[in-house]
Amino acid sequence: MAQRLPLFPLNVVLFPGTPLPLLIFEERYRTMLADCMEGDERFGVLPISVDGGPPPPGSVGCVARIHASQLMPDGRSSIMVVGGERFIVDQYLDEPLPYAVGLVTMFEDLDEGQATSDPVNELIRLSRDYMETLHAINDSPPADIEFPDNPRDLSFQISAALELDGEMKQRLLSMRSTAERIRVLLRMLPPLLRDLSARSTIHERARTNGKGTHGKGTHAKGIDTT
Repeated sequence: MAQRLPLFPLNVVLFPGTPLPLLIFEERYRTMLADCMEGDERFGVLPISVDGGPPPPGSVGCVARIHASQLMPDGRSSIMVVGGERFIVDQYLDEPLPYAVGLVTMFEDLDEGQATSDPVNELIRLSRDYMETLHAINDSPPADIEFPDNPRDLSFQISAALELDGEMKQRLLSMRSTAERIRVLLRMLPPLLRDLSARSTIHERARTNGKGTHGKGTHAKGIDTT
């Protein structure tokens, strides 16, 4: 069944179950936020079209559920949202509001929970290596990396964490198969990890001025990938 939803086009892809900090500063989206806070505290995040506005009907987005909101003295708001259901925009509504509103239909993966253990375990292994290498590059404190048990949630968490362009992330969001999303991630991770490892080597050489560590241990450190 179609639902009415305020819509916020952004140059970022929100995935189900993943957090996203946002700074709301445009007047129209301040109005949208106020309306959402008075309602069910949710809006839809979807990609920006080529002309800078909302994308055409048929586009895929993700519901943003507001978990925290802080109003600043200058009128801007710092909010934290978490991704909810995915949706398809059926049509835009002609309403006297400064922001876009649409009728949307929610959808889920058709094979949720059917991914086999071997690809899931390999995805976790490669993703752990990727994130630990990313931690080392950013010289941040080490952090425990926890992965969801649910394969669908796992695939979304990793899709959000990888350094990919918006078009690729939008493709991952739009897929309706958990198994296919995992297969695509498994194809992308090895070259991404090789590139990251090369960057890590260069970073370590630069950090030590090319002199090596002279027996001193180096420490892998954590990064907030949001």
